Amino acid sequence: MALGVVGVDIGSTMLRAVEFNDATKAKPTILKVHELPLPDGSVKRGEVIEVNTVASTFKRLWASAGFRSKDVAMGIGGQSVIVRDLSVPRMPLAQIRESLPFQVQDLLPVPVNDAVLDYYPLSESTSESGPVVNGLLIAAFKQAVTKNITAATLARLKPVSMDLLPFAMSRMHSIAAPSPGFAVQLNIGANASTIVIVENSIPQFVRIIPAGGDDTTRALMSRLNYSRDNAEAIKIRLGLTWGSGTEEERLAATVVHELTSELLTSVRNTLSYFTGVRGDASFRQISVAGGATRLSGFANALAEATRIAVIPVEPLSTVNLARGVRDRVRRDPHRWTNAISLAMGSMS
Repeated sequence: MALGVVGVDIGSTMLRAVEFNDATKAKPTILKVHELPLPDGSVKRGEVIEVNTVASTFKRLWASAGFRSKDVAMGIGGQSVIVRDLSVPRMPLAQIRESLPFQVQDLLPVPVNDAVLDYYPLSESTSESGPVVNGLLIAAFKQAVTKNITAATLARLKPVSMDLLPFAMSRMHSIAAPSPGFAVQLNIGANASTIVIVENSIPQFVRIIPAGGDDTTRALMSRLNYSRDNAEAIKIRLGLTWGSGTEEERLAATVVHELTSELLTSVRNTLSYFTGVRGDASFRQISVAGGATRLSGFANALAEATRIAVIPVEPLSTVNLARGVRDRVRRDPHRWTNAISLAMGSMS
């Protein structure tokens, strides 16, 4: 297991990192955290566009934070990843992975040589042609993976793992909000949201929705001519309450409700699809993480839309905090959730 690893979250506007120690303990300790803004356009929807610019930000982040380790745990998600159900003839996992390029071309929107492929087996069954393995095909765009790794290595850092963000977050959900049977794990990021359906904490289905909290922020900026800081502040202050404020606040509340309703509809439709395929699925809970959990009324709206109990995930329940970072991390723990999840994944 890795010691002194730094989990790195490359967002569209911020580069965040969390340094862990005590990797062999059940609850590792966060030693240091730090974040720096990324220049506009250097990262778009989780994909590095300007490698040298991001590498420079990495260097400044390490210099200003004083991280001791250069081992970094990284992740890939959003529009750069495709997850599909796939059944293949039964064979050892190593052979399944070797055979993927010959089996999945029709499932991908890009040439198979432009993707990094992996397979996550779930169960075995028998089809008309014989025994099969049922599982999840995971395809990440090679260019996105390469750019993320290159940005880190140019900053003289050492990537020790590249994880699928939905799986990294799933591990945190299963620790912080465990549930027997079927459960839903919802992660709402800035530009994408992920739904992982698990059975006894084992992922069964993954959907990536190209919508997140930043969509609401950008809608407020464009429709009401707010600055980004003002849009973020009023989004959090209003939440999903209508109130009786000024006309401008009522217009802002309408925008927040509209964008949130679109996300909730996508979640509800996804769960309906899964229960249509798996008639035995009855969800015990939805655990939810991400910035949207700060919106007042969001958990109630999600529970009403899905008719399933909603449990906000407390990411800090999975870790210990060194004295020097307690106040900063506790102030807004969801800022650090991705980086924490990736670091913890590298230790498993």
